[in-house]
Amino acid sequence: MKKAKYLTLTLTSIILTGSLAAGGADNTSGTIAANEYTGGDAAGPQAAAAAAESEPKTGAKTVPPAKVELTFWTLNKGNYADLARAYTREHPNVTIQVLQADSRKAQDDKLAAGSGAPDIYQLEAGLVDQYLEEQDLFYNLNDLRARELQAGYLKWAWRQASSADGSFQLGLPADIGPTVVFYRKDLIEAAGLPGDPEGFSASIDTWTKFAAAAQAVKEKTGKSFSGLADLTYNALRDQSVDEIYYSEADGTFFGDSNPYVQRAYDYTAEGIQAGWISYADIRSPEWEQGLRSGAFAAVVGPAWLAGTLKESAPDSAGQWRIAQLAEGAGNWGGSYLALPKAGKHPEEAYAFTAWLVNKENQQAAFSSQGLIPSIPSLYSDPAFTALRDAFFGGQQTGIEFGKAASRVKPVYYGPLHEETDALFKNALSHVLLKGADPASEWRSAVKRARTLAAAGEIR
Repeated sequence: MKKAKYLTLTLTSIILTGSLAAGGADNTSGTIAANEYTGGDAAGPQAAAAAAESEPKTGAKTVPPAKVELTFWTLNKGNYADLARAYTREHPNVTIQVLQADSRKAQDDKLAAGSGAPDIYQLEAGLVDQYLEEQDLFYNLNDLRARELQAGYLKWAWRQASSADGSFQLGLPADIGPTVVFYRKDLIEAAGLPGDPEGFSASIDTWTKFAAAAQAVKEKTGKSFSGLADLTYNALRDQSVDEIYYSEADGTFFGDSNPYVQRAYDYTAEGIQAGWISYADIRSPEWEQGLRSGAFAAVVGPAWLAGTLKESAPDSAGQWRIAQLAEGAGNWGGSYLALPKAGKHPEEAYAFTAWLVNKENQQAAFSSQGLIPSIPSLYSDPAFTALRDAFFGGQQTGIEFGKAASRVKPVYYGPLHEETDALFKNALSHVLLKGADPASEWRSAVKRARTLAAAGEIR
């Protein structure tokens, strides 16, 4: 069974909202020194030494490296334009052009064509498995000394962009999206539950206790507990062991027999029917209105959702807190920096990329943009933990995000994950919005998923 090429399919992009929309949107160029790297934590000495050895010598004089121009496609998040400018001030030989990425299909067409693609490409974490199917279009970062950096990053984050045997490394982890529970302290306390993050985390540390807390909020306040069906489903789904819908070994669909998928679906459907899950998905205007009006007490979601809460419900500032999710955390979102083979300067592109995702720059990205670092040593660094967020009542949010990131287990998604996942979420949406029978909707979703899986393979 041979897997098909997926880059020609229309891909469902993860929606990155809130604070992640800031930065990186302007076109920036500058000059950076080719074959030179002084980026602190990210293997700079090795790159500099290699560059020094490769420089041609003419008598006692060193021939300066040729000028090199790099193009960097970003996802319109982070402060990469500013970082490019900072890098250029120290390295006066290579031009870097930072551009906001175009439509997904246009990007994929350029990658497949082998021309027009950038030197550095920021990939959404949820789509990494699709690009791992196309290794011939990207440089293997292990050939560029990436293994020297591996120990400094979260094991699961590094693993997500690796081939099954670890021999191919697609990208370096730039940021992550660990899942937590965002909750309204006032509504939780009105239901008789502890409002402090540690106490509330303990009160919902199993899914049975989570449901009991949800029912208490519903009965005592008249409010819903979990504001989103799809994110509640995600939280349980991502606690699957190793794989979710597809086998990493041969790509076969087994989602209907994965007990974690079945549990996620049944649990969410029961919450809908019990009335403590109130909205279908994060994209609906009804959900945003409910958020603003205080119609629900909690949202299970990734760290980047903090930006959405701040932008959509600024009047609720000070009421929100962050707690840990029941039975472990998952990850939704984040990004990786990869090097397409269409780029002609992989050494220089890698040196800049490694510098971009070093400890200092990831800390700065968290402080200024709210992007969660993929470097676990930051989670105990005072520069990370001491930051207090007024929207969350002055809570040291980095501590909670760090705890969540450390609880994530690696899981394989597969090239057709987004399309398959949408089938089960549509089924739950029908249960919520139309009162459909959960069992019937499950069978329909499974049937469609099997058809999709068969169509996505060349036999």
